[in-house]
Amino acid sequence: MKILACLLLPLIFLCEAFASVPTHLRCEFRKDPLGIDVANPRLAWNLETDDLKPERGVRQNAYQVLVASTPELLAKDQGDLWDSGKVASGDSTQVPYQGKSLATAQTCYWKVRFWDQKDQAVQWSDVALWTMGVMSSGDWKAKWIGAPDAKVTEGVVDAGKNVPNVNSAPKPNSTVVVRREFTVKPGLRRALVNVCGLGEYEMTLNAAKVGDDLFPSGWTQYKKTCLYDTYDITAMLRTGTNDLAMLLGNGRYNVMGGAGRYCQARGSFGPLKAIAQVRLEYADGTTEIIGTDESWQVSDGPITFSCTYGGEDYDARWKPQWEPAKIVAGPGGELKGLSCAAPPIRTYDVLKSVKLTNNVFDLGQNASLMPRLTVKGPAGASVKITPSELLKPSGELNDDMCKEQAYWHYTLAGTGTETYFPKFFYRGARYLKVECAGGAELVDIEGVVVHSSAEPVGEFSCSNELFNRIRTLVRWAQRSNMMSVLTDCPHREKLGWLEQYHLNGPSLRYGFNLATLFTKAMNDIADSQLENGLVPNIAPEYMKCPGAFRDSPEWGSSSVLVPWQQYEFDGDITLLRRYYDMMQRYVAYLGTQAKDHIIEQGLGDWYDIGPKGSGYSQNTPKGLTATAIYYEDVTVMTQVAKLLGRDDDARRYEELAGEIRLAFHAKFPELPASQTGRAMPLVVGLVEPAQRQAVLDALVSDVEQKGLTSGEVGFRYLLRALADGGRSDVIFAMNNQSDKPGYGYQLRLGKTSLTEAWNGGSSQNHFMSGQIMEWFYHDLAGIQSAQPGFKQFTIKPAIVGDLTWVKSHFDSPYGRLASNWKREGSKLSMDVTIPGNTTATVFVPAKDATVVTESGKPVDQAAGVKFLRMENNAAVYAVGSGTYRFQSRLMETIK
Repeated sequence: MKILACLLLPLIFLCEAFASVPTHLRCEFRKDPLGIDVANPRLAWNLETDDLKPERGVRQNAYQVLVASTPELLAKDQGDLWDSGKVASGDSTQVPYQGKSLATAQTCYWKVRFWDQKDQAVQWSDVALWTMGVMSSGDWKAKWIGAPDAKVTEGVVDAGKNVPNVNSAPKPNSTVVVRREFTVKPGLRRALVNVCGLGEYEMTLNAAKVGDDLFPSGWTQYKKTCLYDTYDITAMLRTGTNDLAMLLGNGRYNVMGGAGRYCQARGSFGPLKAIAQVRLEYADGTTEIIGTDESWQVSDGPITFSCTYGGEDYDARWKPQWEPAKIVAGPGGELKGLSCAAPPIRTYDVLKSVKLTNNVFDLGQNASLMPRLTVKGPAGASVKITPSELLKPSGELNDDMCKEQAYWHYTLAGTGTETYFPKFFYRGARYLKVECAGGAELVDIEGVVVHSSAEPVGEFSCSNELFNRIRTLVRWAQRSNMMSVLTDCPHREKLGWLEQYHLNGPSLRYGFNLATLFTKAMNDIADSQLENGLVPNIAPEYMKCPGAFRDSPEWGSSSVLVPWQQYEFDGDITLLRRYYDMMQRYVAYLGTQAKDHIIEQGLGDWYDIGPKGSGYSQNTPKGLTATAIYYEDVTVMTQVAKLLGRDDDARRYEELAGEIRLAFHAKFPELPASQTGRAMPLVVGLVEPAQRQAVLDALVSDVEQKGLTSGEVGFRYLLRALADGGRSDVIFAMNNQSDKPGYGYQLRLGKTSLTEAWNGGSSQNHFMSGQIMEWFYHDLAGIQSAQPGFKQFTIKPAIVGDLTWVKSHFDSPYGRLASNWKREGSKLSMDVTIPGNTTATVFVPAKDATVVTESGKPVDQAAGVKFLRMENNAAVYAVGSGTYRFQSRLMETIK
């Protein structure tokens, strides 16, 4: 083991004496949201200076929140909805609104101030706002509408069965447009629209698109939850006649496929339908509601084929044939707003194309995308665009995922130069084959990257260029699969396989603000849970898989581990409270599947590296991974029960954990000689303290001899076992190579997004094994939470290998924290940033604890830094908010 020994030189504090103010105000994790549908929304703010930097040593001792019905009242410091008064509390996140009951569509204006550690009040924040959604079913003044001839046989089909097209409608994959004209009187003050269009919709108002979102309202188990969106359309309306229309596509709601088109997970929740209401508020105090009903009109849409797997066919010659809409039954699911909604999908990078041969264009990057086509030609001419991740040696497409049966087809209107951008079909691809027919002439083709609008919150770079390229490789796969669910891949399946949520949870959360996406995921999981407690491997369960592909503990355990990770990363206890009963039912179900507390079922360490190729676990018994995660679930439930005050449950789970532990030792008196077989018990706590070092040493030896062999389930545990055991040097060596299967090997093969198999095979855009991102932030940068929501955290960088610098930051719920370090010869410097209202424990590699300020005076507590102890060749300090630089001189490297 390599241990860094060094002598600490003067400690330099870098900070500016600006006063902090509350900034970055949020409601339910969002800035100025529309559609809040919880009675007591949670508020949050950061403590920062005007230049968004943390003041040194600032803490919040108390706060006051004002919420008003108008900005004018708030400007007078009058909170007619809620005046919290001075609340003695350090809480600046997860603060619940506790004022008057809020009504549908009500806008709330709010601001906050705080008292600092000296009990001095700071100035008020800028004004923020939130707007309520539809607060009760009785507030929907609209009906579900659809096409008169829509007929469909509902149901989700079993995977692997040759099921005929069960949709009996004349055009099972077509689209529908619903519309209505309405009049706006003079004096309009505000206009809102609440809308749910199934499967997906695009809304236009006076021929202009409403909002920037793609594929709303989001994929759900539609018989239990349907999501609605809220838009402010005031600026889009005009006095007089206005025209509101919705184009409805099939999405995940109605997946039927078609002749010669690729289709996976076929099934239907019913015919296309929509519900919407426009709320017009006038200056004279009157309000008018225009809801969907039989007065609306309906027509077939311009998209003649719409399938989330098979593609999209768009006919620009389309002319509507209007007829009265029909009142139809809803899908059965409760209409919900932002409480269960993921961030919307939007457009991002534009990938320019390079023409190769055979009418194939290279976009240079494998990503989830839609093409933007510019073309000219006569009416009826057409263009077919077929995507692929790979090419054959001949230059033709090599589309193993969808067999070239998923594509876009555009029929020209003949109006000159035309531009086509799809409505409802995206796919993972790098290459596009463009085939023109009937006189169509290609002008331009480019790829537009589409994915979740979840806010990026982390950055990482280092002196090792391979590691930087690995981060980019993984990040492209993450982005490509961040939709309204975390998909496995953006082409073949597009399904929410659940193991990714917890195994990749920390890696994703260090990079993106995913609190709302994971909140939606928990709703999907709860909606998909069976009566017997089973949480299927996929949620929403659009495809019922056989055997272990439906029931694998490593997958279903996201129902327990995801809300716990949300509590750790965001300080959000709501999911634990909301889904505690569901979590209990799943753990109880696992107990029914155990024999003497050992569970033998499941997929095991999926896609590990062994002699039989990729797939089922080869190196580690399924009984080990399934039982280990069962034990992890129970230990987490013990902590959750204590947190929620369920003391009897906590004692019961603690006893059960002890019984599982004894059974595990009886079943596995010697751990399997595999990386996952040793790492997983180490991390979940199944290895006795006296044996931990021996197991760790055996694990290190295995990795050093064989390289990486763990699969996607075991890999995160492998990383954590090594890093937590002080062996990040082994992780560095394992990943700092391109000769054996792994990240570097994929890059050597020319991959541009992470692949499904370690050797670069199978799906070419799969983020399931991207857990190294957690190691970059948590260990190389050393950013580690010590209290839920990073209220307290640790900076403990691992200085390993030939790394000479690391730069990283993470925007925690309390603000930006940064950890940068640099080695120059024998000198080491660390620059750290601690957000306001937080404290950190900083580990500075050091041989002794002699520290002075830049003025030569000894460090004391008033300076914002307090020496705690020496630990494992590091001087350990308690540090308050601010920006600091630590410097030390490297003396030697001990092996």
